[in-house]
Amino acid sequence: MKCSRFVLGPAVCGVFLALLALAAAGIYGVISYTVGQRTSEIGIRMALGAQPRDIRRLIVSRGAALALVGLFLGAIGALALTTLLASMLYSVKPADPATYGSVALLLGIVAILACYLPARRAMRVDPIVALRHE
Repeated sequence: MKCSRFVLGPAVCGVFLALLALAAAGIYGVISYTVGQRTSEIGIRMALGAQPRDIRRLIVSRGAALALVGLFLGAIGALALTTLLASMLYSVKPADPATYGSVALLLGIVAILACYLPARRAMRVDPIVALRHE
């Protein structure tokens, strides 16, 4: 996806990057809120012997599951809307698997990175402070 006036215009690349940033901010916000709500649970898990890697795995796997559902629903929606956008696509077929795969991969990577920051914060939860929080 070369951002030039011959393949994709700068406006299209800007819109795509803005949507990518919006998706990352949304995923980060949801996962961060979930971690905040589950602070006492995470504290109990750590008090009972959970390692920080277990907490990281718990948070990132939850975010990855949400991201997979979003990617699946987004792919279905994109396939449904390609008939409306077919006249605007140049040198790309409406159901191009390479385009869908690369966008899904990029959004998946962004989702995992957006889940990692709240997971890092959850790994540093002090069990005593988390239990006292309630």
